[in-house]
Amino acid sequence: IERLSPSLSAFWASMAMIFIVLTQHPLKSLIRGRSHPDRIGMGESVKLGITDFGAGMIGGARSMVPIGVATGVAGIIIGTVSLTGAHQVVGEFVEFLSGGSLIVMLLLVAVMSLLLGMGLPTTANYIVVSSLMAPVIVSVGAQQGLVVPLVAVHMFVFYFGILADDTPPVGLAAFAASAISGGDPIKTGLQGFAYDIRTALLPFLFIFNTELLLIDVSLAKAIFVFIVGVIAMMLFAAGTQGYFMARSRIWESALLMLVAFTLFRPGFWLDQVQPPFNDLPSSELFELAADQPVDEPLRLRIVGPDFDYPDKIASLTVLADMGEAGDGETRVENAGLVVVMDEEGATLEEPFPGTPFFQTLQMFDFYGDTLVRIEKVQVPADRMHKEVFYIPALLLLGLVILLQRRRQTKPAFFGNF
Repeated sequence: IERLSPSLSAFWASMAMIFIVLTQHPLKSLIRGRSHPDRIGMGESVKLGITDFGAGMIGGARSMVPIGVATGVAGIIIGTVSLTGAHQVVGEFVEFLSGGSLIVMLLLVAVMSLLLGMGLPTTANYIVVSSLMAPVIVSVGAQQGLVVPLVAVHMFVFYFGILADDTPPVGLAAFAASAISGGDPIKTGLQGFAYDIRTALLPFLFIFNTELLLIDVSLAKAIFVFIVGVIAMMLFAAGTQGYFMARSRIWESALLMLVAFTLFRPGFWLDQVQPPFNDLPSSELFELAADQPVDEPLRLRIVGPDFDYPDKIASLTVLADMGEAGDGETRVENAGLVVVMDEEGATLEEPFPGTPFFQTLQMFDFYGDTLVRIEKVQVPADRMHKEVFYIPALLLLGLVILLQRRRQTKPAFFGNF
């Protein structure tokens, strides 16, 4: 709430917990009356609080041992990859193989997260995939116009990293489950992976529909998203298992999957009808920056020579926080961008060290013959609500229900109730 650093936040949280542990028993003793059967003396309650504090410190230290070991091992992996420059190669490799396709890029990152997550405990798993694969989605996605909240990116890679627990041949959860059941660990892993892969659609929805993570939604909208999400997950399960109210025909399963996709991501169909952004020339940057609301960043498309490959023109989409209200030139400067206006529009100079875009824009060569420019400013288009596409989706669902009720031989949802 106070926007403190993670370390300082953890420190004050620990101090608060220590205060609670030391004072809870004396406060109980003070509040309870003399006749209360559970009341103990003040001295004994203080001693009990100190004893609980000592036990908590010991328990916390013991709990941190496996986490510390896992983090240390993960640090070796990350350090090795970073020092050798392999993390940059991974990003270039994914960008090359994807060929400009966002879906292919995300599929490649998902597969790599599965490989990196094999054999790692949860904490180390998250550290490795978030350090190595999350920057790939952020950097490559920004070059292709995909800008999503970091929490959605981390949820994406962490989901597939954890999915590696039952992915043969290194499925730790599959080996643990087979030891209990007495089954074959490889077959157990394959069966578990077959079940889990049906939910592999969900991380992609984290990327393309951040409302599912309740990002920037009101309480009423959150309840609405929850209800729609539950219905969509039920239809997705029905479509993949081939049974809804009766055994589904192939085209009925396809319709159920289409309805589930529409409920999950109605914005996809809206983008086909109306573009999400209006592209305005960069010559209007200062005017647009002056009119931009305080809480909404300005979306900029930047092009220029690639630092590693000067003959290649790289592109990047960034969200610039304009800060407090004021004139456009001052707000752009406060956002950390050094802009020079000329006849062709806005030319971008190299950002100063310590500014928000200093690291992000290092991919551009600011001293080449070709200048780095702001190609366009993308302003959200005034479009109809994407929830309109729920109507045809629900009509299709009604058609499937009508057809399957004719073949239904027993209640679909309530069994013998």
